[in-house]
Amino acid sequence: MMDFANLNLEYFNTRVEDGVGLLEINRPPANAHNLEVLQELDRAIMAIRFDESVKVVIFTSALPRFFSAGFDITVLRDSTPEYVGLSSQFSKEVMLKIQSTRKIFIAAINGHCMGGGLELAMACDLRFAIDDARVKLGMPEINLGLIPGEGGTQMLGRLVGKSKALYLMITGETFDPNRALELGIVDKLFHQDELMPETFAFAKKLAQGPALAIGFNKLALNEALDLPIGSALAFERELQNQALASQDAKEGSTAFTEKRAPKFTGH
Repeated sequence: MMDFANLNLEYFNTRVEDGVGLLEINRPPANAHNLEVLQELDRAIMAIRFDESVKVVIFTSALPRFFSAGFDITVLRDSTPEYVGLSSQFSKEVMLKIQSTRKIFIAAINGHCMGGGLELAMACDLRFAIDDARVKLGMPEINLGLIPGEGGTQMLGRLVGKSKALYLMITGETFDPNRALELGIVDKLFHQDELMPETFAFAKKLAQGPALAIGFNKLALNEALDLPIGSALAFERELQNQALASQDAKEGSTAFTEKRAPKFTGH
């Protein structure tokens, strides 16, 4: 499988720096996605899974004003319902791959983030955004007579709670990053000039940490939180047993007893 940095995709820019993979969507004018964009995103995620040089991923936009305007309206207008429905199903499958990949994905929201664009951001593990009241986020599908069809009903409900999610979806209300922070959709806000440096600094710190244990924390939440407690604890126990057998666990305990900073390798 080709390494992540050299994928040479049409709609995404990819590079790796200090263990951090930069995945930039680049489809002017507004980063609206269609099946072809989703197929490339799928390729990128699979490369990230297998590329050991990528420890953490920053998912952002190469455009100055848009993170993503969502699913391409022209496809909705001109395609059959079956085609759009199958594209939506594929989108859900791609987003599930993000959530089941044992690496942290951080969405750096640097512009408008609407509909399917917000669904892409919510599929990531963390969301950092620019502190700019001009930037709008939301789920406006109701204005098209639709529901959020790329996992939005479930991801938004899990982030903000059922009643708040329902209100946002049935009104199509848009909101700025500060409101997104209050709702719990966004985790941190930064000034426009600080968003990428701060996000990269955070991602680099994670990349230098015990990547196996960090990934196991993600999987324990994403894959077991909705299980019955007994099954969830069994899943947690299995991940902990694997972590205990890792080189990083040995290094962590040795460094602690020797009163020095650990040097993790992710193995």
